[in-house]
Amino acid sequence: MDSLNDTLQYVPLKQYDTTMPPTGGDSLTGNLNLVYETGNIAWMIVATGLVLLMIPGVGFFYSGLARRKSALSLIWLSMMSTAVVSFQWFFWGYSLAFSHTAGKFLGDLENIGFRNVLGQPSVGSTKIPDLLFAVYQGMFSAITVALAIGAAAERGRMLPCVVFMFVWATLIYDPIACWTWNPSGWSAKMGGLDFAGGTPVHISSGCAALAYSLMLGKRRGHGTHELNYRPHNVTHIVLGTVFLWVGWFGFNGGSAMAANLRAVMACVVTNLAASVGGITWCLLDYRLEHKWSTVGFCSGVIAGLVAITPGSGYVPAWAAVVYGVVGGAACNYATKLKFVIGVDDALDIFAEHGIGGLVGNILTAFFAADYIAHLDGATVINGGWVNHHWVQIGYQIADSVSGFAYAFGGTCIILFVMNLIPGLSLRASEDAEVLGIDDAELGEFAYDYVELTREVISEDDSVPKFSTDNGPRLMSMGQPVEKQ
Repeated sequence: MDSLNDTLQYVPLKQYDTTMPPTGGDSLTGNLNLVYETGNIAWMIVATGLVLLMIPGVGFFYSGLARRKSALSLIWLSMMSTAVVSFQWFFWGYSLAFSHTAGKFLGDLENIGFRNVLGQPSVGSTKIPDLLFAVYQGMFSAITVALAIGAAAERGRMLPCVVFMFVWATLIYDPIACWTWNPSGWSAKMGGLDFAGGTPVHISSGCAALAYSLMLGKRRGHGTHELNYRPHNVTHIVLGTVFLWVGWFGFNGGSAMAANLRAVMACVVTNLAASVGGITWCLLDYRLEHKWSTVGFCSGVIAGLVAITPGSGYVPAWAAVVYGVVGGAACNYATKLKFVIGVDDALDIFAEHGIGGLVGNILTAFFAADYIAHLDGATVINGGWVNHHWVQIGYQIADSVSGFAYAFGGTCIILFVMNLIPGLSLRASEDAEVLGIDDAELGEFAYDYVELTREVISEDDSVPKFSTDNGPRLMSMGQPVEKQ
């Protein structure tokens, strides 16, 4: 074995020369790779792919929750968000969030069009280069938009959604990402702890969804038997949950920006919080209905994942159980908020992500531990209440409230202005809503047959009991009819 080691050529890491140009050097005259561990780069490339996998997971999850006639539109929106935001991120999103010369609230255009984004150590971590950090963080921006845009479910037009993706990523997501994760940002300087996106991803997307639901208005038939339906495809919900659960290992584990023990701990607490969250939600639903709900379990898994996100690189393994229980319970009860405030949040995005992100941020103030953060061998924090750092709760609340107010207020303003622009009215026509967004906006369907009315049990004889009661009229429209 010793003779084998003697024959292996070990190339030691070079110290980065700070006098190098912004690109990190000239690849024609020097090897830019020698500054970085290949294992770190390999892990971050994998993590980037895992986060990308989460985006169709969001689409399938949302699609399964909705009605059959608008199922494909939600998958389409999630995939389109990847494309639109990837271009926005390349064009100026990355520069606005993570330029090396950023201010407290927003970056500059120093890296517009990925200008000089190559081999220089990134602002997120000196262990990976700018280019890798840029593509990894671009996936975070894309999934945040995908989460938020689900609020257009069953009544939003597609073109305004696409325009909204670009504008919202620029005006809302990029500033919040800058002040949270860029070392120049005010929250980062203050001492706020957000490992993987409690505020930039979850609170911002949840509040944006709430604002979009408010500005769009309630779906046709809201509060009546017409919307008293179950999710049309639970298999899609399970499939989406699997994509998200697996992808979250890259989402949280990758936020360590290296292949180290901190990344491992982030994966451990991610899986544990998801598991406990699913069990918690399932038990809460069983308490009321005496049914072991698959949808409830999946919703609880997502709630646990959302809650642990900001603390995943800061808290010990045992704390993940608390995150799962509190996150699952809080999000479960938060699904009732839409009835209190009178907003038709069709897919409970605010309850899952807005409230889940808020809960996660607050819990991080209690359970963040200095020795967990230092598992990467470099990060030094004062910790939370477990380290007797009592003021951390103030930092977490300040960051959460700021993100909440900015995302909700800013989204309302964006949508109000868009709705005044000819061609960008947010809401589909009533006929399109009745027909289904898939047919009206896409001209394609998730299935070979689509329901236009659903079986309803009603005391009122004037209400059709089965979809086939309207069969001749619907068949004349060229639409096969389904009996649920």
